[in-house]
Amino acid sequence: MRQYEIRWASLPAPIGRRPVLLLTRTPGYAYLNKVIVAEVTTTVRDIAQEVKLGRAEGLAHDSVANLDNVHVVPKTVLGTRVGGLAPNRQLEVKRALGHALGWTELQSL
Repeated sequence: MRQYEIRWASLPAPIGRRPVLLLTRTPGYAYLNKVIVAEVTTTVRDIAQEVKLGRAEGLAHDSVANLDNVHVVPKTVLGTRVGGLAPNRQLEVKRALGHALGWTELQSL
């Protein structure tokens, strides 16, 4: 598992099974039991808290990682790898998280 990967996850109801974007730093997957993820959804609102995703990232449909919907989940709920975000797009996640948390210093990345 690596930061910025997209994996299937079985999240608690009412969310259910869906792809998630892994946010925990890569070395943490070796020893953490719980990790940070952002929900991936096909509901696109075109807001600053979203990062657009699609076929290039391994998804079948146009989607977004919604940084307003971040969860700490047991690593055991994570399933197979779907794809991942290219390194040149990782700043988009930081910018979207900055908007979601109201951290203005990250909003201009």
